[in-house]
Amino acid sequence: MASGLSATPLKKINLVRIAHVYYKHKNINEAKKFAEDFGFAQTAEVGKKTYYRGYGTEPFVICLEASNEDEFGGAAFVVESMEDLMQAAKTLPSECKATEIYDLSDAPGGGKCVTFYDPVDGFPFHLVYGQTPVEARDVDFPIVRFNFPKEKNRGANEFQRFKKRPAPVHKLGHFGVCVTDFAKCYDFYTKYFNFFPSELVHNDEGVNKTVFFRLNRGNDLVDHHCFFFFEGPKMHVHHSSFETHDFDTQVLGHDWLRHQGYKNCWGVGRHVMGSQIFDYWFDPSGFILEHYVDGDLLDMREPTHNTKAAPDNLHVWGPEVPATFLQ
Repeated sequence: MASGLSATPLKKINLVRIAHVYYKHKNINEAKKFAEDFGFAQTAEVGKKTYYRGYGTEPFVICLEASNEDEFGGAAFVVESMEDLMQAAKTLPSECKATEIYDLSDAPGGGKCVTFYDPVDGFPFHLVYGQTPVEARDVDFPIVRFNFPKEKNRGANEFQRFKKRPAPVHKLGHFGVCVTDFAKCYDFYTKYFNFFPSELVHNDEGVNKTVFFRLNRGNDLVDHHCFFFFEGPKMHVHHSSFETHDFDTQVLGHDWLRHQGYKNCWGVGRHVMGSQIFDYWFDPSGFILEHYVDGDLLDMREPTHNTKAAPDNLHVWGPEVPATFLQ
């Protein structure tokens, strides 16, 4: 176990939801064009940073920063109270190099933040409190009524008509990383935060190598996972995933990205763990971003599921898993 991670805190830092992610890009103009084609709505530009929101109430869901390097800047989670933020600043292990509480003065929604660094691989992780929510945007989704063989839901002379456009993003749903020591990372995130494993995936020897974490919010319904990691030889971000409205919206977005010349990573398909319909794309810097719809919601009555790693565990329909997705 890594030095400084053995002590169990008296109280866990309570996270409420995932909020936003940061990415740095050498070619910021290409990255910003992709963001618009992916379905984000620009909400502010401050210095080298450009902030984008979805149509939900989060003030922003992704921040793109002009940089000399293409780099993942970490994800942010909303904490339950100011006390949780203070606890993070004062009690996380020294390896985390936690900052003091600072103001998000230039970011949409404002608020307070503590940044720390993963104690194993050093990637940034942000905790926020006190952001001001925004009004949800009306992005004019059509009312869809399906006609099934024995159940007809559209009236006479009613049509399904859709507009070609990007798939509007609702919110950030989850992010995932490859870590170099699964056991140490698992120990840290479950000791210090209210992460709970929805799924643990083990190898042939029975050793866990992947986890899909949800938040322990008691009886409240939460997404099947908001954070996942798996073990590999080198730390890197795997992908960030954003919810959109429904399957038609998602596939319209798929076609929009395809016609703009972007490279599809994997999709469209249906996951097993989490159940989402997925669609993964490479942005111009090579980062993977996902549109998803129809994910599972769980509360703490649902136990952890333990599964052996296998290609068929990743999807029930859709294209075969490409090698680029498993790196």
